[in-house]
Amino acid sequence: MTPRSTASTATALAGNDTHIVVAFDDNRLIPALFGEFDRNLALIEQRFGVDAAARGNQVTIRGTSEACTRARLALDILYGRLQEGHELVPGDVDGAIRMAEAAEAQLSLPTLEPRGRLAMAQISTRRRTVMARTAVQDAYIRAFDRAELIFGIGPAGTGKTYLAVAYASAMVERGTAERIVLSRPAVEAGERLGFLPGDMREKVDPYLRPLYDALYDMMPIDRVERGLQSGMIEVAPLAFMRGRTLSDAIVILDEAQNTTSMQMKMFLTRLGENSKMIVTGDPSQIDLPPGQASGLVEAVGLLEGVAGTAQIRFTSADVVRHPLVTRIVEAYDRAESREG
Repeated sequence: MTPRSTASTATALAGNDTHIVVAFDDNRLIPALFGEFDRNLALIEQRFGVDAAARGNQVTIRGTSEACTRARLALDILYGRLQEGHELVPGDVDGAIRMAEAAEAQLSLPTLEPRGRLAMAQISTRRRTVMARTAVQDAYIRAFDRAELIFGIGPAGTGKTYLAVAYASAMVERGTAERIVLSRPAVEAGERLGFLPGDMREKVDPYLRPLYDALYDMMPIDRVERGLQSGMIEVAPLAFMRGRTLSDAIVILDEAQNTTSMQMKMFLTRLGENSKMIVTGDPSQIDLPPGQASGLVEAVGLLEGVAGTAQIRFTSADVVRHPLVTRIVEAYDRAESREG
C-alpha cells in the first residue's frame, strides 16, 4: 500500500519501543482525522497500546515497532478516506483499526492479496460508499466479483446482508445486472404470528424488513419504490421460486439457515445466465422444527471447494454493531460449546 501521509521518521528507543513521526499534507483534513478532542487518536492509542501525540499536522507515535506500524496504517486508512471526500463516523475508525490489525493475515480466499498490501474493499452506490471494516468483510466484498454463488455465514451484526444488498444496488446502478431479487424463508422466530392480511408483498414484508432497510440506505426512496413497481426490485418468497430461472440478476437469500434441504436445492438451481446468488445465514439461529435439518448447513458442506462458489465465514470478531453485541454472541457461543 502506498502511504497516504507525506513523511515518516522512526527512531529506536530503549528496549523494544519505537518513536515514529507522521506528517499529513492537507491541513484541512486534520480536524476530522484526529477527531473532536483527538478522540480518534485516543481510540487508536487504546487499541494498539501506543502513545499518539498530535501537534499541527503531525502525529508522534510511541510504542513497540509492530504497534506503531499498525497505528500508522490505521491513520493512513482514515486519511485516505477523507482524501476521497468521505466523512468519518465512529464505525470507520473501528474499521480502520480492525483492518490494520489484520494487515499481515491471509484472507479466507486463497486468490486474494496478502494483507501486507492493504487496500480496503469498498462498494459505491448512489447514496453512499460502504467500506470493509474487518478482514473477513474485505474477503466477502471481493468474493462478490470472484464467484457466482457466495455464502456469507456467521452471527448477527457482521454485515452479511447489508453488504450483499449494497453490492446488488451497485450492480443495478452500473447496468451490470438488470434486477435485484430478494428472498427469505417465512419462518417465524419462535412465535406464532397467525394470519397476515394483504397481498403477497404485504404478507412477506415483515420477514424482508432488514433487506428493505438496507435498500433504502443504498438507493433513494423513490428509486426503490419505482424499482418495486417496475420489477427491477423483486420480492420473491422462497416458496414461490420453484420453476423459475433467474437470469441477469443479483439474487439474495437471507436467513438461509431456516431453509430445508429441498428448499435450498430448489433455490440454488434457479441460477440463470449472467446472475449471481448471495446466500446469507447464521447456523446458530435455526428456527426450523426440531429434527428438521438446515438446508444452509447441508449446502455449505456439499459445495465446499466447488468451482464458482465462495464461502466466507464470519465470527464474533467481525460484529460491527454495538460492542455489546460481540460480547453477547461470544457468551452464547461459550454456552453452546459447554452444552455440546
